[in-house]
Amino acid sequence: MRLVEDDPLAHRALDGLLRAEAAVRRRLSADLEREGLSAPGFTVLVLLRQQGGSRELRDLRRRLGTSKASATEVVNTLVERGLATRARLATDRRAVAVTATPLGAEIVDRLHPEHAGRVAETFAALDDAEKRQLAALCGKLAA
Repeated sequence: MRLVEDDPLAHRALDGLLRAEAAVRRRLSADLEREGLSAPGFTVLVLLRQQGGSRELRDLRRRLGTSKASATEVVNTLVERGLATRARLATDRRAVAVTATPLGAEIVDRLHPEHAGRVAETFAALDDAEKRQLAALCGKLAA
């Protein structure tokens, strides 16, 4: 039996996208994995650090682009490792604030410069126009 591809170009684009994502993930995750951090966990810590240490869980979920369950799992892992705390907001008991601990902030301060350099190296093959185009195309696919 021969499988018929309705849109061979779409399959080629998908293959390229998946290969690129895997290569980028490998390059960027090594330093995080040595610390026992996932990419989403590190992203949460960076977001918390940028906001002075605390953010609402629903805001983190939106920024991660994940489900409530996935964001909660990431935050639970950070809390279990002592990298973040979680508490209900006094102004809205339904809302949860996530706060980086001093250890979580220290990890971001230590890892972020090297990680940012690795991101720059990874995308150095693209000029600024290509980076903007890639970001726009990924945004279009994610919508």
